[in-house]
Amino acid sequence: MLDPSDAATSGDSGAPTRLPDATVRTRVTVPLRFGDGYTVTADLVTFHGLADGQEHLAVGLGEMSADRPPLVRLHSECLTGDVFGSARCDCGPQLREAVERIADQGGVLLYLRQEGRGIGLYNKLDAYALQDQGLDTYEANAALGLPEDARDYTAAAQMLRALGIDSLDLLSNNPDKADQLRALGLGVTHRVPTGVFTTAHNVRYLRAKVIHTQHSLPLTELTAG
Repeated sequence: MLDPSDAATSGDSGAPTRLPDATVRTRVTVPLRFGDGYTVTADLVTFHGLADGQEHLAVGLGEMSADRPPLVRLHSECLTGDVFGSARCDCGPQLREAVERIADQGGVLLYLRQEGRGIGLYNKLDAYALQDQGLDTYEANAALGLPEDARDYTAAAQMLRALGIDSLDLLSNNPDKADQLRALGLGVTHRVPTGVFTTAHNVRYLRAKVIHTQHSLPLTELTAG
């Protein structure tokens, strides 16, 4: 599924970008099964030399073609949404959707250990408590003295380079992910939006992402039911 190779160090910005080298550590094939019964076989890949020292994981899915860029998602870990099915965010449904869409086109999902947009699990739950008092997700982070979004995608760029990926279609509603990858020398051919996964509990959260960080979600659809 994934074939690591040496990659160039410049992207579509034209300015050369030199990333610290990362290398593949372990590769193992794992059959995946989701709660709705969807199954797929994935290559799970770990790495040496990631800039932030975290245990990020690449999930290779489908067959990549030389005729089109691989489809890539940078998915930040969300224990509450990915594992426990929390309806306060859209992370779990986005993860499930991404796996199937990437398997169909061929590409990779990077599962990044960036809980709570990089602030960690405990801080995220502290922010939830403030949201229950009326703050939105970004205001709650600020009230805790934390950044709105602490994520840095240098390690993600290293992982893609180690897998031989220089140019990609990015499955994301977040323009910052594409901007950071381009600044790190990768070519983002298209930014492909995800679905919109609303619940009675996450509409304010999704609206805040549109208003604060220009996520490409249809604001008119994000109304309280």
